[in-house]
Order: sequence, then structure tokens, then C-alpha cells
Amino acid sequence: MSVFPPPQVVDDLILANHILSNEGVLDAFGHVSARHPATTDRFLISQSRAPELVESADLQLLDLRGARVAGADGRSYEEAAIHAAVYRVRPDVGAVVHSHAPSVIPFGVTGVPLRPIYHMGSVIGHEIPVWDIAKLFGETDLLVRDATQADSLAAALGPRTVALMRGHGCVVVGANLRAAVFTAVYLERNATLLAAALRLGEARSLSAGETQRGSEMLRGRAGERAWEYWVRRLPHRA
Repeated sequence: MSVFPPPQVVDDLILANHILSNEGVLDAFGHVSARHPATTDRFLISQSRAPELVESADLQLLDLRGARVAGADGRSYEEAAIHAAVYRVRPDVGAVVHSHAPSVIPFGVTGVPLRPIYHMGSVIGHEIPVWDIAKLFGETDLLVRDATQADSLAAALGPRTVALMRGHGCVVVGANLRAAVFTAVYLERNATLLAAALRLGEARSLSAGETQRGSEMLRGRAGERAWEYWVRRLPHRA
């Protein structure tokens, strides 16, 4: 019997890579993973490759130390430790996205908080922490390369859905791949709109209650509607 997750998870992970690239969340860099639904101490992720180019032959099954168990024997992403750390401490998480979405970066370096300002942005959560690798680890190349650094990032994320990484990007989690992709896309959209709003004046963010109710509304069928749309937008699916 295959040690890989079911075909649906494999297919969704490939599509998640392509969608996030096509929607401008990932470019040549960044990565997305999915926890094995049956063997929960394993997760599926591509070998080090640009997300737009990821195919089934690129997939690797890693353990919660980030070591390869099965799949492609190429080099893993330098920051596979991020995924492993989140899965270790968050049993509710089924998928992780690490991106360098350009619209998000300014909110990790300016002290201006990133908050949801419209109903689609509610999925990012009411408060988003900023993790600064330099506070504990000094001057680095900003990549999260080992378990100690990744554990620190996972602790900053805590029970939340999004954490920003100063001068680097962000980590986004979800119960499954489709939920994580939905949040990653609308995190980028919300950041773009918030930056535009701040150029006009003071921006009013959603209240905690509005954020919770909006996020609940967007779970389920709304997510499936978006997933179908994003899949149809892929060049090879047109």
C-alpha cells in the first residue's frame, strides 16, 4: 500500500501550488504542504522547485523533523522546518503556506498592524502577530532553517491563522489545503486594500465579532466556489 496520502490530497497539493502562483501569492519561491490525513506525523510537499512547475513526481513525504520518508529524492525546500514545526504543535492544521506575497511585506517592517478591513479578509483573523527572527537569533539570512527557529515562529503563530515574518513573508495555516489557499489569497488581497485605504486616511478594520462572523460565513461552500474559480483560471485548464 502506498505511503502517500490519497489521490485527492496529491491532486489538491499540485493545484494549490499552481493556484497560489497564478494568483500572485507565490512566485519562484514559497511553498505549500498538506498533512497526511491518516499518518498525521507525515506531510506532503514538493521538492525544491518553483510552485508553478510542481508536478506529482516532485512530491516528497516528510516527517515532523523535516526528514524525507518517501517520494522525490531531490533537495527539499530550505525552510521545510516551518511546516514541520507547525504540524508538531497544531494538530488542527492540515495545510501550511509560506509565502513572500509583496503586499504583505510592508506590514512586517513598519509597525503598521495588518488587520482585516473587508468581509473577505475576515479569514485572516482579527490580530496578526509579527515574528522577528533577529530577536532570538541575531543577524541571519532571514530563512528559517532549523527546528529551533521554526519552533519560535510556530510559538508566535500560536492558535492563529496567520503570522508575519519581519523582512521575509508570512505563514498561513488551514484545516485543509483549500482553506489554507483561500486564506493565503485573501491575505494578499486584504493587505493590498489596506495599504490603499491608508493612503486615503485612517482605515477602519473589522471588529472581533465581525471578523469571526465573516470567517464563519466564508467556510464551506464559499471556499469550494473560489477553488473551482481559481482552478478554471489556470492556463492549462482554460
